[in-house]
Amino acid sequence: MNRPLFVSLDGPKGTGKTTLLEAVTKVLRADNKKVIRLCESKSDPYRGETMALVNQFVRNPIRDLEWEVCRRFADSRRWISQHVLTKQPQDSIILIDRWYPSDAAFRRQIPFAEILQLNIDRGVQVPDLHVGVVTDPEVSWARAAARQRGLSSTVIHKLEEHVACTQAFERAIADHDWVLCRNEGTIEVATMQVVAQIQRVLRSSVDASA
Repeated sequence: MNRPLFVSLDGPKGTGKTTLLEAVTKVLRADNKKVIRLCESKSDPYRGETMALVNQFVRNPIRDLEWEVCRRFADSRRWISQHVLTKQPQDSIILIDRWYPSDAAFRRQIPFAEILQLNIDRGVQVPDLHVGVVTDPEVSWARAAARQRGLSSTVIHKLEEHVACTQAFERAIADHDWVLCRNEGTIEVATMQVVAQIQRVLRSSVDASA
């Protein structure tokens, strides 16, 4: 592969993505892999403006506002694709915390198929590997409640909303053949599952170029 391997980890709140990303990074680096850790929200120069619109949508949840939120996120991902992802070393593995699969969990009215097409039409880079991190919603809800920052979600405030978010994301995983990582057990098990999938993609790219 003559470019970085691009891997996204997405999922509902409280499923342990950040902890999993840290653990996967540690294992890959111990194997002498060059790993670049990115976070979509921290790489997005327009995040403040978009979140202001998200807050507006929460107060007035109409479809047109949600579509504008989706469009802005897609435009930001296009910017990240062009100005951040292209700057990474070719022999690296990019692990990003959230990408467009996360919209499958958090958008309420726009079908994910439309969001996916929007991102493709905008020229957003497609990950080489989509990993969907999920838990039973009661587990992730309890985990989030135990954190100092809580659920920290702008659009989800009730358990039933979190359940619906999880179910929507699980459907998207199945519909789009993403890798499912259930993170209810030990972090070591989930870590090795993700690492194994990354190694599989790396082997496939080597075989394809041979």
